[in-house]
Amino acid sequence: MDFEDYRPMLLGLAYRLLGSMWDAEDVVQEAWLRWQGTDRDTVREPRAFLLTVVSRLALDQLRSARVKREAYTGPWLPEPVATSEAGPLDTAELRDTVSYATLHMMERLSPPERAVFVLREAFELPYDQIAEIVGLSVANARQLHHRAETRLTRGRDRFRPSSEEHAALLASFMRAAEGGDLSALTDLLHEDVVAYNDGGGKVRAALRPIFGRRKVLAFLGGLLARYDFSGARLVEINGGPAFAVRLGGFTQLVLVDIEDGRIKELYGVLNPDKLAHARLD
Repeated sequence: MDFEDYRPMLLGLAYRLLGSMWDAEDVVQEAWLRWQGTDRDTVREPRAFLLTVVSRLALDQLRSARVKREAYTGPWLPEPVATSEAGPLDTAELRDTVSYATLHMMERLSPPERAVFVLREAFELPYDQIAEIVGLSVANARQLHHRAETRLTRGRDRFRPSSEEHAALLASFMRAAEGGDLSALTDLLHEDVVAYNDGGGKVRAALRPIFGRRKVLAFLGGLLARYDFSGARLVEINGGPAFAVRLGGFTQLVLVDIEDGRIKELYGVLNPDKLAHARLD
């Protein structure tokens, strides 16, 4: 097979590891250059070879990216991408590992934990292959996968909402925002809701996460008093629903994670550099 046949899969892998499609594209392009310089007769399994190259390049980039993200202005959120750009999503595992909430939670993992988790969950690689890619023993790879799985599932809703339920709750949030209905918004928010806003220093945004229903409602109330939400529209992002709205001359993408039938996390991506792959135009 030609490299281009693998490109969507490789972009999906690099994006899951890095949370940035810009960085994922750089990694895959570097992998292409290495592929061009490789004697193909020595490669028995091109898929395994390319998965290894992309994983190792992404791991190196992720380690350096973590330093930059610590110096980022305000909360750093993953770069959202249009579902059509997220690579193959033909299994539940591929779809779940590219969901925005999962990408955000994976920021809490160490680079090796993230790599082991993604390679095992999304791409179903055996532990011996994962161990070789990441540079671990098989026992350590198993341990890191278990640790990552535990950290990512702790406190999450055992009964994940369907795409239809997710879209319906998001549509209710949009209607409440358009009408300035704080009472309706109250009913939609989890008591322990957290709101994250990523402006990256380029667009005015909250510089710290906002914790708890009362504070999030106060924050939303301020936005509703200042801006008109009537132009909000549903879009398909990272394999799930989100909504885009133009406020104060800037486009904002809003995504949510749901627990117990209510919004547990609210993500607002305002940094224009992060919206190019969301294809909102």
